[in-house]
Amino acid sequence: MGGNGTGAGAARPIGVGVIGFGWMGRVHAQAHARVRHHFPDLEVVPRLVAIADDVPGRAEEAADRFGFARATTDWRALLTDPEVELVSVTTPNWLHREIGVAVAEAGRHLWIEKPVGLTAADARAVADAVAAAGVQAVVGFNYRNAPAVALARQLVADGAIGRLTHARFAFLSDYAAAPEGAFTWRYERARGGSGVLGDLASHAVDLARFVLGGEVTSVLADTAVFLAERLRPTGATAGHTLVTDGVPGRVENDDYVSALLRLSSGARVVLEASRVAVGEQNAYGFEVHGTDGRLAWDFRRMGELQVSRGPAPQDQPVSTVLVGPGAGDYAAFQPGAANAMGFDDLKVLEARDALVSIARGRPVGAGLRDAVATAVVLDALAASAESARRVDVPTG
Repeated sequence: MGGNGTGAGAARPIGVGVIGFGWMGRVHAQAHARVRHHFPDLEVVPRLVAIADDVPGRAEEAADRFGFARATTDWRALLTDPEVELVSVTTPNWLHREIGVAVAEAGRHLWIEKPVGLTAADARAVADAVAAAGVQAVVGFNYRNAPAVALARQLVADGAIGRLTHARFAFLSDYAAAPEGAFTWRYERARGGSGVLGDLASHAVDLARFVLGGEVTSVLADTAVFLAERLRPTGATAGHTLVTDGVPGRVENDDYVSALLRLSSGARVVLEASRVAVGEQNAYGFEVHGTDGRLAWDFRRMGELQVSRGPAPQDQPVSTVLVGPGAGDYAAFQPGAANAMGFDDLKVLEARDALVSIARGRPVGAGLRDAVATAVVLDALAASAESARRVDVPTG
């Protein structure tokens, strides 16, 4: 969504609560705090009211740093707080369904991180609760908010590179590559779900749907666990902690996935995601090919889009476009092309979408429909890897 707001007049403050204050909880709090700087004409604006985290002392520290009025170790307290209208959920995956449903049933609006649970059933449960309650919800598929990605989507939709033929979406990272990486909820199937599928491949699937404009109809996948054992830490962890002692635990979900996807348009997609790719730090991006050209984007060079298009099917040159105020919501952050945006800016756009959704009474940006559609593909990828067969993706 472009533009700086939804109308003129005095903005209505809306109380915000954040559940979970690891790295992503901090990012959400900062996004709420910054959103008025970039979008001064919003009809509703956030006011930080309450923070919940079950690690002793963490919520209080967050309240001191970010200005929340209240802190608690019990997330349920936020749902009975009369001043909280919008809740950010940044907890581990296995809590998404329980908390997301509870937020909706309490009549609060929701900004929830992907993948919205462990399975498509979890994502549907949250979506159903939100629909029944008549509240609004935004999902943390942040990479689609990059202005260069918005430009790529527009070029595809306009037919600038002709009919889509094939594409590659890769999300490669080294955050779990160290054997000393602590055994946390991420590596347990009951709490972390499908591992790299829910973590990184969920972003890749969402980007493929968003940029290419079609749905995935079938998948053929292969997965692997390359570091089968990790040490369980003796205390609370944050991020990707390294440990040197503890009780060994067996990794229960996947470090790596590669897959072949077929889209409703007839285009083919190669998808690859890894959390143990040594030498790769947030190597996230895509290449899209059509009958008349090619587009490519790399998150590490977020403000650049490689474009090749024209009448020549062979030896066609490639240009690097430095996106500027005409692409997506770039103008809300920088005045001219080649001024860099960053990861946290993409989360500010999600905060904006949540607020505009509330003001307009309808979903804006990535929502639970996208979360369910992505989760259905992830379930199919897992089933394909387990059976070593191509699996059709359910429609509807």
